Amino acid sequence: MKVGIFLNTPAQVYFYKNIAKGLENIGHEIMFLVRNYGETIELLNELGSRYFTYSEFDKSKNSIIKNMPFALFKATYQNLRFKPDVITGFGIYSVFSSFLSRKPCVVFTDSEPRVNLSLSIQFKLFMPFLKVIITPTSFLDNLGPKQLKINSCKELAYLHPDYYKPNEEVFDLLKISNNEDYAIVRFNSLDATHDIGVKGFLLRDKIALVNMLSEYTKVFVSFEGSAPKEIEKYRLKTPKSRIHDVLYYAKLLVADTQTMSMEAAILGTPVVRTNSFVGDNDLGYLVEAEEKYGLVFNFQSPQRAIEKAKELIKNPNSKREWRDKREKLLRDKNVDIVQFMVNFIEKLSSQGNN
Repeated sequence: MKVGIFLNTPAQVYFYKNIAKGLENIGHEIMFLVRNYGETIELLNELGSRYFTYSEFDKSKNSIIKNMPFALFKATYQNLRFKPDVITGFGIYSVFSSFLSRKPCVVFTDSEPRVNLSLSIQFKLFMPFLKVIITPTSFLDNLGPKQLKINSCKELAYLHPDYYKPNEEVFDLLKISNNEDYAIVRFNSLDATHDIGVKGFLLRDKIALVNMLSEYTKVFVSFEGSAPKEIEKYRLKTPKSRIHDVLYYAKLLVADTQTMSMEAAILGTPVVRTNSFVGDNDLGYLVEAEEKYGLVFNFQSPQRAIEKAKELIKNPNSKREWRDKREKLLRDKNVDIVQFMVNFIEKLSSQGNN
Protein backbone atom coordinates (compact mmCIF):
# COMPACT_ATOMS: atom_id res chain seq x y z
CA MET A 1 0.00 0.00 0.00
CA LYS A 2 1.08 3.56 -0.71
CA VAL A 3 0.00 6.57 1.36
CA GLY A 4 0.28 10.24 0.45
CA ILE A 5 0.49 12.52 3.51
CA PHE A 6 -0.01 16.28 3.23
CA LEU A 7 1.94 18.42 5.71
CA ASN A 8 1.20 22.15 5.91
CA THR A 9 2.51 23.16 9.36
CA PRO A 10 5.19 21.98 11.81
CA ALA A 11 2.50 20.54 14.10
CA GLN A 12 1.31 18.33 11.25
CA VAL A 13 4.84 17.01 10.77
CA TYR A 14 4.85 15.87 14.40
CA PHE A 15 1.33 14.42 14.20
CA TYR A 16 2.09 12.25 11.21
CA LYS A 17 5.69 11.22 11.91
CA ASN A 18 4.82 8.22 14.14
CA ILE A 19 1.81 7.33 12.00
CA ALA A 20 4.08 7.24 8.93
CA LYS A 21 6.63 5.15 10.85
CA GLY A 22 3.88 2.75 11.92
CA LEU A 23 2.73 2.32 8.33
CA GLU A 24 6.30 1.84 7.09
CA ASN A 25 6.97 -0.76 9.79
CA ILE A 26 4.23 -2.97 8.34
CA GLY A 27 5.48 -2.60 4.77
CA HIS A 28 3.68 0.45 3.39
CA GLU A 29 5.31 3.21 1.35
CA ILE A 30 4.93 6.86 2.37
CA MET A 31 5.22 10.11 0.44
CA PHE A 32 5.10 13.48 2.25
CA LEU A 33 3.66 16.38 0.25
CA VAL A 34 4.69 19.59 1.95
CA ARG A 35 3.74 23.25 1.95
CA ASN A 36 6.75 25.41 2.76
CA TYR A 37 5.20 27.23 5.71
CA GLY A 38 6.86 28.44 8.90
CA GLU A 39 9.37 25.91 10.21
CA THR A 40 7.92 22.89 8.39
CA ILE A 41 10.79 22.36 5.94
CA GLU A 42 13.44 23.06 8.57
CA LEU A 43 11.85 20.51 10.89
CA LEU A 44 11.59 17.84 8.19
CA ASN A 45 15.26 18.36 7.37
CA GLU A 46 16.23 18.02 11.03
CA LEU A 47 14.18 14.82 11.28
CA GLY A 48 15.78 13.46 8.11
CA SER A 49 12.48 12.98 6.29
CA ARG A 50 12.09 12.88 2.51
CA TYR A 51 9.40 15.09 1.01
CA PHE A 52 8.01 16.80 -2.08
CA THR A 53 7.29 20.54 -1.82
CA TYR A 54 4.06 21.39 -3.63
CA SER A 55 3.59 24.98 -2.44
CA GLU A 56 5.61 27.96 -1.21
CA PHE A 57 4.06 30.15 1.50
CA ASP A 58 2.99 33.62 0.39
CA LYS A 59 1.90 36.22 2.96
CA SER A 60 0.24 38.49 0.42
CA LYS A 61 -3.49 39.13 0.50
CA ASN A 62 -5.65 36.40 -1.10
CA SER A 63 -2.51 34.31 -1.63
CA ILE A 64 -4.27 31.03 -0.82
CA ILE A 65 -6.92 31.59 -3.50
CA LYS A 66 -4.37 32.92 -5.99
CA ASN A 67 -1.84 30.12 -5.54
CA MET A 68 -4.20 27.18 -4.95
CA PRO A 69 -4.70 26.08 -8.59
CA PHE A 70 -0.95 25.81 -9.22
CA ALA A 71 -0.32 24.13 -5.85
CA LEU A 72 -3.08 21.61 -6.47
CA PHE A 73 -1.72 20.90 -9.95
CA LYS A 74 1.77 20.19 -8.53
CA ALA A 75 0.42 18.03 -5.71
CA THR A 76 -1.94 16.11 -7.96
CA TYR A 77 0.74 15.54 -10.62
CA GLN A 78 2.99 14.10 -7.92
CA ASN A 79 0.16 11.91 -6.62
CA LEU A 80 -0.54 10.59 -10.11
CA ARG A 81 3.13 9.63 -10.39
CA PHE A 82 3.30 8.09 -6.91
CA LYS A 83 -0.12 6.37 -7.19
CA PRO A 84 -1.11 6.32 -3.49
CA ASP A 85 -3.94 4.06 -2.34
CA VAL A 86 -4.99 6.58 0.33
CA ILE A 87 -4.36 10.28 0.91
CA THR A 88 -4.49 11.92 4.32
CA GLY A 89 -3.92 15.37 5.76
CA PHE A 90 -5.54 18.21 7.68
CA GLY A 91 -7.64 19.98 5.09
CA ILE A 92 -8.39 21.45 1.72
CA TYR A 93 -5.24 20.58 -0.27
CA SER A 94 -5.29 16.91 0.69
CA VAL A 95 -9.02 16.63 -0.05
CA PHE A 96 -9.01 18.33 -3.45
CA SER A 97 -5.86 16.55 -4.58
CA SER A 98 -7.33 13.20 -3.55
CA PHE A 99 -10.51 13.97 -5.49
CA LEU A 100 -8.54 14.89 -8.61
CA SER A 101 -6.39 11.76 -8.14
CA ARG A 102 -9.52 9.64 -7.62
CA LYS A 103 -8.23 8.30 -4.29
CA PRO A 104 -10.01 8.16 -0.90
CA CYS A 105 -9.06 10.81 1.63
CA VAL A 106 -9.17 10.78 5.43
CA VAL A 107 -8.77 14.13 7.18
CA PHE A 108 -7.87 14.74 10.81
CA THR A 109 -8.70 18.12 12.33
CA ASP A 110 -9.11 19.70 15.75
CA SER A 111 -9.97 23.21 14.47
CA GLU A 112 -13.72 23.84 14.38
CA PRO A 113 -15.08 25.64 11.28
CA ARG A 114 -16.95 28.10 13.48
CA VAL A 115 -13.75 29.74 14.76
CA ASN A 116 -13.58 32.05 11.74
CA LEU A 117 -15.12 32.67 8.32
CA SER A 118 -12.15 31.48 6.29
CA LEU A 119 -12.10 28.08 7.98
CA SER A 120 -15.88 27.78 7.72
CA ILE A 121 -15.76 28.37 3.97
CA GLN A 122 -13.01 25.79 3.54
CA PHE A 123 -15.04 23.13 5.36
CA LYS A 124 -18.07 23.82 3.18
CA LEU A 125 -15.92 23.46 0.07
CA PHE A 126 -14.11 20.22 0.91
CA MET A 127 -16.60 18.20 3.01
CA PRO A 128 -18.44 16.75 -0.04
CA PHE A 129 -15.20 15.31 -1.45
CA LEU A 130 -13.66 13.44 1.49
CA LYS A 131 -14.33 9.98 2.83
CA VAL A 132 -14.02 10.53 6.59
CA ILE A 133 -13.08 13.40 8.89
CA ILE A 134 -11.66 12.38 12.28
CA THR A 135 -11.86 14.78 15.23
CA PRO A 136 -11.18 14.55 18.97
CA THR A 137 -14.16 14.15 21.31
CA SER A 138 -13.52 17.72 22.52
CA PHE A 139 -14.50 19.01 19.06
CA LEU A 140 -17.49 21.34 19.47
CA ASP A 141 -18.97 21.32 15.95
CA ASN A 142 -21.16 18.65 14.36
CA LEU A 143 -19.80 17.88 10.88
CA GLY A 144 -22.42 15.31 9.92
CA PRO A 145 -22.26 11.61 9.03
CA LYS A 146 -18.68 11.71 7.75
CA GLN A 147 -17.35 12.78 11.16
CA LEU A 148 -15.74 10.22 13.45
CA LYS A 149 -14.84 11.33 16.98
CA ILE A 150 -12.09 9.62 18.95
CA ASN A 151 -11.15 10.00 22.61
CA SER A 152 -7.71 11.46 22.08
CA CYS A 153 -6.02 14.62 20.83
CA LYS A 154 -3.49 15.20 18.09
CA GLU A 155 -0.59 16.05 20.42
CA LEU A 156 -0.74 12.57 21.96
CA ALA A 157 0.40 11.18 18.60
CA TYR A 158 3.88 12.40 19.48
CA LEU A 159 3.87 13.45 23.15
CA HIS A 160 2.23 10.46 24.85
CA PRO A 161 4.80 8.69 27.07
CA ASP A 162 4.69 5.73 24.66
CA TYR A 163 6.13 7.96 21.93
CA TYR A 164 8.06 10.68 23.73
CA LYS A 165 10.88 10.47 26.29
CA PRO A 166 12.34 13.77 27.58
CA ASN A 167 16.08 14.25 27.20
CA GLU A 168 17.94 16.26 29.82
CA GLU A 169 20.67 17.10 27.31
CA VAL A 170 18.46 20.06 26.40
CA PHE A 171 19.86 21.90 29.43
CA ASP A 172 23.27 21.86 27.70
CA LEU A 173 21.66 23.28 24.56
CA LEU A 174 20.05 26.00 26.66
CA LYS A 175 23.42 26.61 28.35
CA ILE A 176 21.98 26.43 31.85
CA SER A 177 22.53 24.00 34.72
CA ASN A 178 20.40 20.85 34.97
CA ASN A 179 16.98 21.46 36.54
CA GLU A 180 17.45 25.23 36.59
CA ASP A 181 14.09 26.99 36.38
CA TYR A 182 13.17 28.83 33.19
CA ALA A 183 10.11 30.12 31.36
CA ILE A 184 9.27 29.84 27.66
CA VAL A 185 7.42 32.55 25.78
CA ARG A 186 6.02 31.83 22.31
CA PHE A 187 4.99 34.61 19.93
CA ASN A 188 3.19 33.35 16.82
CA SER A 189 3.07 35.15 13.49
CA LEU A 190 -0.69 34.32 13.40
CA ASP A 191 -0.71 34.02 9.62
CA ALA A 192 -2.09 30.48 9.23
CA THR A 193 -5.50 30.03 7.65
CA HIS A 194 -7.25 29.41 10.97
CA ASP A 195 -5.52 32.51 12.43
CA ILE A 196 -7.02 35.05 10.01
CA GLY A 197 -8.27 38.01 12.02
CA VAL A 198 -6.76 36.70 15.25
CA LYS A 199 -4.75 39.05 17.47
CA GLY A 200 -2.22 38.12 20.14
CA PHE A 201 0.31 40.12 22.14
CA LEU A 202 1.02 43.68 21.00
CA LEU A 203 4.64 44.82 20.97
CA ARG A 204 4.33 46.63 24.30
CA ASP A 205 2.76 43.51 25.85
CA LYS A 206 5.59 41.31 24.59
CA ILE A 207 8.20 43.57 26.12
CA ALA A 208 6.29 43.90 29.40
CA LEU A 209 5.79 40.13 29.67
CA VAL A 210 9.42 39.23 29.02
CA ASN A 211 10.71 41.93 31.36
CA MET A 212 8.37 40.76 34.13
CA LEU A 213 9.34 37.10 33.81
CA SER A 214 13.04 37.92 33.68
CA GLU A 215 12.75 39.35 37.19
CA TYR A 216 11.93 35.88 38.53
CA THR A 217 13.59 33.34 36.24
CA LYS A 218 15.58 32.65 33.09
CA VAL A 219 13.50 33.44 29.97
CA PHE A 220 13.68 32.03 26.46
CA VAL A 221 11.49 33.41 23.68
CA SER A 222 10.44 31.43 20.61
CA PHE A 223 9.55 33.72 17.72
CA GLU A 224 7.79 32.84 14.50
CA GLY A 225 9.20 35.43 12.15
CA SER A 226 11.28 38.43 13.18
CA ALA A 227 11.85 39.40 16.81
CA PRO A 228 11.37 42.83 18.39
CA LYS A 229 14.86 44.26 18.96
CA GLU A 230 14.02 44.96 22.61
CA ILE A 231 13.81 41.22 23.39
CA GLU A 232 15.98 39.67 20.68
CA LYS A 233 18.58 38.69 23.29
CA TYR A 234 16.09 36.23 24.82
CA ARG A 235 15.66 34.28 21.57
CA LEU A 236 15.49 30.49 21.97
CA LYS A 237 18.30 29.00 19.86
CA THR A 238 17.83 25.27 20.30
CA PRO A 239 17.12 23.13 17.20
CA LYS A 240 13.43 23.11 16.21
CA SER A 241 13.30 19.36 16.74
CA ARG A 242 14.13 19.78 20.45
CA ILE A 243 11.24 22.12 21.30
CA HIS A 244 9.35 19.46 23.25
CA ASP A 245 12.29 18.85 25.56
CA VAL A 246 12.40 22.61 26.12
CA LEU A 247 8.68 22.63 26.95
CA TYR A 248 8.85 19.55 29.18
CA TYR A 249 11.43 20.99 31.57
CA ALA A 250 10.11 24.58 31.55
CA LYS A 251 8.41 25.97 34.64
CA LEU A 252 5.93 27.96 32.52
CA LEU A 253 4.82 28.61 28.95
CA VAL A 254 3.16 31.89 27.97
CA ALA A 255 1.93 31.93 24.38
CA ASP A 256 -0.44 33.47 21.87
CA THR A 257 -0.58 30.28 19.83
CA GLN A 258 -2.72 27.13 19.98
CA THR A 259 -0.74 23.94 19.36
CA MET A 260 2.28 24.77 21.51
CA SER A 261 -0.06 25.65 24.38
CA MET A 262 -1.61 22.19 24.20
CA GLU A 263 1.79 20.53 23.80
CA ALA A 264 3.07 22.13 26.99
CA ALA A 265 -0.12 21.19 28.85
CA ILE A 266 0.21 17.55 27.84
CA LEU A 267 3.83 17.62 28.99
CA GLY A 268 2.77 18.85 32.43
CA THR A 269 3.92 22.46 32.12
CA PRO A 270 1.66 25.33 33.28
CA VAL A 271 0.30 27.33 30.34
CA VAL A 272 -1.00 30.87 30.01
CA ARG A 273 -2.47 31.58 26.57
CA THR A 274 -3.88 34.77 25.16
CA ASN A 275 -5.33 35.76 21.80
CA SER A 276 -8.67 36.82 20.35
CA PHE A 277 -9.67 33.19 19.71
CA VAL A 278 -10.49 32.98 23.41
CA GLY A 279 -14.21 33.29 24.08
CA ASP A 280 -17.39 31.78 22.64
CA ASN A 281 -15.66 30.53 19.46
CA ASP A 282 -12.52 29.11 21.02
CA LEU A 283 -11.12 25.73 19.99
CA GLY A 284 -12.71 22.83 21.84
CA TYR A 285 -9.51 21.08 22.88
CA LEU A 286 -8.22 24.22 24.62
CA VAL A 287 -11.56 24.82 26.30
CA GLU A 288 -11.42 21.25 27.61
CA ALA A 289 -7.79 21.65 28.71
CA GLU A 290 -8.83 24.60 30.87
CA GLU A 291 -12.30 23.65 32.10
CA LYS A 292 -11.89 19.90 32.60
CA TYR A 293 -8.19 19.51 33.41
CA GLY A 294 -7.03 22.94 34.63
CA LEU A 295 -3.88 22.68 32.50
CA VAL A 296 -4.29 25.94 30.57
CA PHE A 297 -5.40 29.47 31.44
CA ASN A 298 -7.03 31.15 28.42
CA PHE A 299 -7.38 34.94 28.30
CA GLN A 300 -8.45 37.47 25.69
CA SER A 301 -6.67 40.23 27.63
CA PRO A 302 -2.85 40.23 27.42
CA GLN A 303 -2.75 42.17 30.69
CA ARG A 304 -4.67 39.45 32.54
CA ALA A 305 -2.40 36.86 30.97
CA ILE A 306 0.68 38.69 32.24
CA GLU A 307 -0.83 38.84 35.74
CA LYS A 308 -1.54 35.10 35.72
CA ALA A 309 1.96 34.37 34.41
CA LYS A 310 3.43 36.32 37.33
CA GLU A 311 1.31 34.32 39.78
CA LEU A 312 2.38 30.99 38.30
CA ILE A 313 6.08 31.75 37.99
CA LYS A 314 6.13 32.66 41.68
CA ASN A 315 4.43 29.38 42.68
CA PRO A 316 7.14 26.87 43.75
CA ASN A 317 4.73 23.92 43.51
CA SER A 318 3.25 24.55 40.05
CA LYS A 319 5.19 21.86 38.18
CA ARG A 320 4.23 19.15 40.65
CA GLU A 321 0.58 20.23 40.50
CA TRP A 322 0.58 20.21 36.69
CA ARG A 323 2.16 16.77 36.45
CA ASP A 324 -0.75 15.40 38.51
CA LYS A 325 -3.26 17.13 36.20
CA ARG A 326 -1.43 15.73 33.20
CA GLU A 327 -1.77 12.19 34.54
CA LYS A 328 -5.54 12.61 34.73
CA LEU A 329 -5.67 13.64 31.07
CA LEU A 330 -3.49 10.68 30.05
CA ARG A 331 -5.80 8.29 31.91
CA ASP A 332 -8.90 9.79 30.30
CA LYS A 333 -7.61 9.87 26.71
CA ASN A 334 -7.49 6.11 26.29
CA VAL A 335 -7.24 5.80 22.50
CA ASP A 336 -3.77 5.31 21.03
CA ILE A 337 -4.21 7.79 18.19
CA VAL A 338 -1.16 6.55 16.28
CA GLN A 339 -2.35 2.94 16.16
CA PHE A 340 -5.90 4.09 15.46
CA MET A 341 -4.79 6.11 12.43
CA VAL A 342 -2.55 3.32 11.12
CA ASN A 343 -5.40 0.81 11.35
CA PHE A 344 -7.94 3.21 9.88
CA ILE A 345 -5.77 4.11 6.89
CA GLU A 346 -5.12 0.42 6.22
CA LYS A 347 -8.83 -0.31 6.38
CA LEU A 348 -9.65 2.57 4.05
CA SER A 349 -7.08 1.34 1.56
CA SER A 350 -8.60 -2.14 1.52
CA GLN A 351 -12.01 -0.63 0.75
CA GLY A 352 -10.59 1.24 -2.24
CA ASN A 353 -12.79 3.97 -3.62
CA ASN A 354 -16.04 2.29 -2.64
